[in-house]
Amino acid sequence: MQNESKLRKDFWDTIINPKKVNLNLLTDDDIETYTIGERKDVIMVIYVPMAKREQKPIYINNDIFNGTFRRNYEGDYHCTRLQVKAMLRDQTERTMNMEILEKVPMEDLNYDTIYGYRNSHKTLKEGHPFERLNDHEYLRSIGAAAVSEEDGKLHPTAAGMLMFGNEYDIVRHFPEYFLDYREEMDSAIRWTDRLQSSSGEWSGNVCDFYFRVYNKIIKDIKVPFKMVGGERVDDTSVHKALREALANCLINADYHGVRGVVIRKEADKITFANPDYVRTGKKQMRLGGESDPRNKSL
Repeated sequence: MQNESKLRKDFWDTIINPKKVNLNLLTDDDIETYTIGERKDVIMVIYVPMAKREQKPIYINNDIFNGTFRRNYEGDYHCTRLQVKAMLRDQTERTMNMEILEKVPMEDLNYDTIYGYRNSHKTLKEGHPFERLNDHEYLRSIGAAAVSEEDGKLHPTAAGMLMFGNEYDIVRHFPEYFLDYREEMDSAIRWTDRLQSSSGEWSGNVCDFYFRVYNKIIKDIKVPFKMVGGERVDDTSVHKALREALANCLINADYHGVRGVVIRKEADKITFANPDYVRTGKKQMRLGGESDPRNKSL
């Protein structure tokens, strides 16, 4: 017969030892004990809450890379070094895309993309005060550029580079950066259309990728006839859902992660995939109402 108080004490002595577990997430309410069987054995049932983003990674035996595990279905599996490093990057409130690229001049950005973006902004919000700003003032206002404390000059932020840079410059700061769109509409052909950031045929940045891919994925959507205020409306709930999915995929990607962003359009589905995990957790993601973007400036 096991002693309930000893079992609890042994457990708490272990869980609050920082050499065994780096951070204890549990409270008394997370533990229940039951007496079972003729021998009146005591079993302990432990509810393990999800760690907050700023608390991860939780690891054991004072070994962050070998002692970090992730729960998948019924098993606990070692996290890779890349997964652990991603958790460490996600701890801070200042997301990685807010970094000022102090060695990069503003001239390295792609101004064709910037002009296209500004025109879209003007169309969407005609008369906005930002219209009066010059390009550098505009980029600073939207978080794509910032003044460096080192030299007092304006430089692109990491978000500005991702959004408005050229692919060959972007990969200097994000070596694993890769955007890929594939149409796989015929099983006999590997793909019927493909757009890659590394092709050299276009800028390869996030902004141009968004608009190019959006126009490709909506081309087969049926638009019912609808009039509002005497004008036909060609925007449906499906269009809005696809815009939201595409934007979320790009905003929440870990651009230091491997494999890059992959959008795949097939005859019966569209798949949006990006590197790394959901920062809010899958449960909260399905519930909605809580946003924690990996790239806030982007």
